[in-house]
Amino acid sequence: MDVVGTMFFKDKKLLIDKPRKRLTYQMIGGKVESGETPLEAAIRECHEELGKNAIFLDDLFELVMEFDEIATSDGKTHIHFYVFKYNGDLKGEITTSEEIEKFKWYTSKDGTDILSNTLKNEVVPYCIKNNLIV
Repeated sequence: MDVVGTMFFKDKKLLIDKPRKRLTYQMIGGKVESGETPLEAAIRECHEELGKNAIFLDDLFELVMEFDEIATSDGKTHIHFYVFKYNGDLKGEITTSEEIEKFKWYTSKDGTDILSNTLKNEVVPYCIKNNLIV
């Protein structure tokens, strides 16, 4: 299964969200649908999860990471993960939804207990190594 996530940054903090059905925070993103490219899926998922008042430009998404992992949800589904970095400022207002309970601007000081395995094992270490978050 192909999955996408997008990293948005502000003041050396990473935007993450907490789905209502999960215990941990995750990346803004989701599954690549049939017929979509990973970039198209990333843009669609950002529109869905951030709400209609969030403003970002489609041409500022950059693919920065790809890796394989096993889905945390069932412990057996193989996932190929595409991670995009948004090279601009997220404008407008982000809003919660039926799917998303809350958002958080994450720093490493927040610890890793609240994070999904993808964030904990791949994304946050990448962000720290590349001086994207504090």
